[in-house]
Amino acid sequence: MSENFWLVLAIVLYFGLMVAIGFYSWRKTAKYDDYVLGDRGLNPLVAGLSAGASDMSGWLLMGLPGALFVSGFSELWIVVGLFIGTWANWKWVAPRLRSYTEVASNSITLPSFFENRTHDASRVLRVVSALIIIFFFTFYVSSGMVSGGRYYESTFGGNYTTGMLIVGSITVLYTFVGGFLAVSYTDVVQGALMFLALVIVPVMALVALDNPGDIFSWATNHAYGPWPEGNPDYFNMVAGVSLATVVGNVAWGLGYFGQPHIITRFMALRSPAEAKQARRTGMVWVLICYLGAVFTALVATVYFSQKSARVTDQAGFETVFLDLARLMFPPLIAGVILTAVLAAIMSTMSSQLLITSSALIEDLYRIANKQPSQRVLLLASRAMVVAVALVAMLMALNPSDTILGLVGFAWAGFGAAFGPVVVASLYWRRLTAPGAIAGMVVGAVTVFVWGSVPALADTIYEIVPGVAFATIAMVLVSLLTKPKSGVVEEFDRAVAVTDYAVSHPESTFSEALRNHGGVSNV
Repeated sequence: MSENFWLVLAIVLYFGLMVAIGFYSWRKTAKYDDYVLGDRGLNPLVAGLSAGASDMSGWLLMGLPGALFVSGFSELWIVVGLFIGTWANWKWVAPRLRSYTEVASNSITLPSFFENRTHDASRVLRVVSALIIIFFFTFYVSSGMVSGGRYYESTFGGNYTTGMLIVGSITVLYTFVGGFLAVSYTDVVQGALMFLALVIVPVMALVALDNPGDIFSWATNHAYGPWPEGNPDYFNMVAGVSLATVVGNVAWGLGYFGQPHIITRFMALRSPAEAKQARRTGMVWVLICYLGAVFTALVATVYFSQKSARVTDQAGFETVFLDLARLMFPPLIAGVILTAVLAAIMSTMSSQLLITSSALIEDLYRIANKQPSQRVLLLASRAMVVAVALVAMLMALNPSDTILGLVGFAWAGFGAAFGPVVVASLYWRRLTAPGAIAGMVVGAVTVFVWGSVPALADTIYEIVPGVAFATIAMVLVSLLTKPKSGVVEEFDRAVAVTDYAVSHPESTFSEALRNHGGVSNV
């Protein structure tokens, strides 16, 4: 049988498993809150793996190895920033956000939390938040569609558009059917696949080299990829990069505080006390995955040179992981390994589709139609999953940027628009609704303008000025306005609930709420 038969078999089995999980989750999704947030019943193991898998996307197995392969260790500053950001997000945001979202009128989306946190009766803050989510997630989902198309090209030598449509359609199907639980459960399977693949591929490629020790010197003085005479500065993290580039790359870590598809997992935890266990699971997973991606790039610089093999993507070299797996393993095993890339792509897309659908329904449609039935809300949410996916597919038909470029733009947008407001919501009593609105708008506009003007984009990654200007605007406007009645008292109650829940992990979260005044109805 042909190589493609075994590759297709592995991928079809994977698709079947994802759809089966979707229908299993559908049976547990009886009401709208289940579809959006899983009724806050996520255990820490699932939360830790789900947050990591939904975070990384095709960037981890395609964008990052490709960037390291082309540019060398100067790209590692992104990894440093993201690793620190992951830890800080779990440590400081997760426990308080879990408590506060329930204390503040049981908020099930980030825009509804912002509104309830500031007691904004105008609905402007909620609508602005939802529009930002819809705008930037459309780009983010589009990056996943691009990854799916390029995956299909590299693996089967097939048509980009066909691959994009297949991957996108399967992702839409299980998200459409099972909602948040389907997304979270599939994330666990997908996270495990990514983990195993990022361990197995670089290790086996290393064994296949004439001299494994070459990985620490080959790139500096031998031809590979885009370097006909080698790259003498390959292992130098600072050579050829400015201070602004280093700061910009490390600043990727700032983006974590504002990513709705990641911090939604915090909101879905059973208790704030379980954030600690989830953090440990997530940090081990992400550390080993990063190391696997780095070693994949390192080994690839030697492998493709010594074996006279060719990287399929000769522009961004974002298929080095795919090509290594396909060249080294028998077709069926290669197919199983290559599903890890699909897992990375689909886990992120499904989370983003669900969050965007929630923004459209919970934060736009529902505020205009106050008493829709549970059936109407579920149907509308599922319809929006399909609608957003179709728009993203249209955008991905003719991609004008690399996967890393698309992800970087959306990441900066959320990091600047939401990051400062999320942190201030949890740690600053004085935050007001006008301040939050000002911070979001300034952050989003700064990223859009900065990233669209080459003269500015070439100086520093747009998340840096975006977060800086957003923070200034948020603080200044908040100081010029006053918090609504009850905001400070509710803030103190949320902090007390968090402290009690974390210091009494044996207690249920309901007990923590009862001991500190219950849920606000404002």
